[in-house]
Order: sequence, then structure tokens, then C-alpha cells
Amino acid sequence: MKTLLTLSRWIFGLVFIFSGFVKGIDPWGLEYKLADYLQTMGLGSLSFLAPILSYILPFAEFFVGAAMLLCVRIRLTSLLGLIFMAFFTPFTLYIAIWNPVTDCGCFGDALVISNWETFYKNILLSAMAILVFVKRSSVEPVVLGKLRHYRLAIITTVYLGFVIWSYRHDPVIDFRPFKVGVNIPKSMTIPPGSQADVYKNSFFYRNKQTNAVKQFTDTDYPWQDTLNWKFESMGQSVLVTKGYTPPIHDFQIRTPPGDDVTSFFFADDKPTFFLVAANLTKSSLKRQDDLNQMAGWARVSGYKFVCITSTTGQRLEDFKKIANPTYEFLFGDEVTLKTIVRGNPGLLYLRSGTILGKWHYNDIPTIEEMTRLVSNVTK
Repeated sequence: MKTLLTLSRWIFGLVFIFSGFVKGIDPWGLEYKLADYLQTMGLGSLSFLAPILSYILPFAEFFVGAAMLLCVRIRLTSLLGLIFMAFFTPFTLYIAIWNPVTDCGCFGDALVISNWETFYKNILLSAMAILVFVKRSSVEPVVLGKLRHYRLAIITTVYLGFVIWSYRHDPVIDFRPFKVGVNIPKSMTIPPGSQADVYKNSFFYRNKQTNAVKQFTDTDYPWQDTLNWKFESMGQSVLVTKGYTPPIHDFQIRTPPGDDVTSFFFADDKPTFFLVAANLTKSSLKRQDDLNQMAGWARVSGYKFVCITSTTGQRLEDFKKIANPTYEFLFGDEVTLKTIVRGNPGLLYLRSGTILGKWHYNDIPTIEEMTRLVSNVTK
């Protein structure tokens, strides 16, 4: 029992630390996920809570996990862990049954698991939390005395440093599919022989003699028996087996009329710059003058420089009046653009579809720095 208790405490603590850390270093990503949750659950009016919860929840997870691991106030820590699981276990059961979102986001972009796998994981963690809480008086500290509290304070301070940095820049560790070094066209390709999605289909046919409607499956529907059966309708397809999904599967660049010009930007090995601004109405103008100058430098140098946004219509025209941009606007999906870079705007530097640089607007290089960077790659 002592070994099981120790393992439960360690596993629970490490999982909570990992979960709190990977979400904490990507506060913008968690905010988007929480906003999605609230919208799909019909609670859009509470979306103002998403920014607040995107900091409180991961911090609470990380702190409880670290305190559990170090045996700091184990009575209170084990109770907090139990309260966490008492809320999230039934919540993830709801998510698994009704599937309002396909990714729970419990491990951010670092580890994506299905909704049912999330629920099973929480069942296991709940059992561990109960064991530690019930046997809390038998828990032996890893270190003695006040060192435990000092270590917890140091670990938490370092964690908060990572969170603050990630808020003002891109995440310190990039778990997203659009990380530096990734070739976008290759990441959008499905390898030959990959498993495709398998669906179960249902068909409804009306019997011409009895006028009764009967349901059939893929294997027995009477499509050839036109003498006795007439096709009525097709039921909703049910996904049986999920096939291979490429890491990047929703990236598209469109012109104002709606033409797909994605492949155009990957056709040659000249430097290409994407200014990614998911929502121009919320886009920072802090570096606008620098971006206008960089767009001019790129144009003179023979490089492509475009802004990709989801903002259209009058809101786009209003932005142009304020920012006086010197670059062209093309369009993409807002969710995808938020995934590419968390800054609004952010800058991507590519060659032949490979991402060679990615910057939050606070970190965009100067023209001199970008010139050296481009020259180094050319050499």
C-alpha cells in the first residue's frame, strides 16, 4: 500500500505539473479553447471569463501538482486535488458523450488525446486523488523541514516567469504544427497507403408492395432490386474509425474573390513573408510603421510580403484608414491563423513553404536583422 500511495502521489503530481505547464506557457491558446467551450455550450455571454480562467486554471493545476509532489501541506493539497477531479471528471464525461469539441485541450497542443481517453485518464487520476486524500496521514515528505516550501516557491516563480514571457511573446516551447522548421506543403500531405476515415452508412428504402420504409446498411441495401425497393433517403453517416489526419489540414490562402492561391507562395525558394493578423479589429499597431517599411524592403528586394487575415468588409477598410498599410491583404480561417502565431499580428518567414522564422509583434526583427537572416540562408 505504501508503494501504491507513493506512486499515486507522484503520478498525480507530475500529470498536474505537465498539464498546468503546457497550458500556462500558451495562455492565448487556452483562452481560445475556453471561449470555444463557452460558445458550444450556449454560454457565449460568459466569454469574458475566458482570459481570466486561462491563467487561473493552469496555475492552480501546476501549483497543486508541485505541492503534491513535494508534500507541502498534504492535507490541503490532497483535498484541492480531489476537488479538481470531482469537477473535471463528470465534466469530461459530458464532453465525451456529447462531443461539443473534438479536443478537450487538457494538455494544450503538447499532447492531443480523444475526449473518451481524457475521461478515462480522469477516472484514474480521481482514484489516485482519493487514495492520497484518505491516506494523507501516511504520506512521507520527499525532503524535510521548510525546504519543501522554499522549493515550491522557487518552482512556482520560475513557472510564472515562463507564463509572463509567453503572454508577451510566442510560447517558450512551440507544440503547434506551424513551428519553425516545418514544411507546410509536406505537413498538409497524406502519405500513400494511409488509413482513411471509415464510416457506417445507413440507407432508407421504401417497399413498393407494402409501402413500408426499411433501414439498410452498406452491406445489404437493395440498390439493384428496383422492382421491389425505391430509395427514400440516406441516414447520417457515423464515424467508425478515424483515419490519418495530416498535422496541417486547414491552411488555405484566398484572394478577395475567393480563389485559393496557397500553392503560389510555395512555388519558389525566394523569401516569403506572411504577416498573420487573425482579427484586424484587435490587431496591435505597435509595430505598424516598421511593418510598412519591411513590406517596402521586401518589395524592392523581390520578395513576397502579404498580410493574411480573416477580417473582411468594412472592418478591413477601417483598418486600412488607420494603419495605412503598404502591403496586400489575403484571407484565411481565423482559428487557423490564431494557431499559426499567438501574436496579433505575427510575422512568418518562409522559403519553399518551410518556416524559417516566426515572431510575435513584440519580437519582429528590424530590416537590418532580417537582411542578415535572409543573406545567411542564401549562403
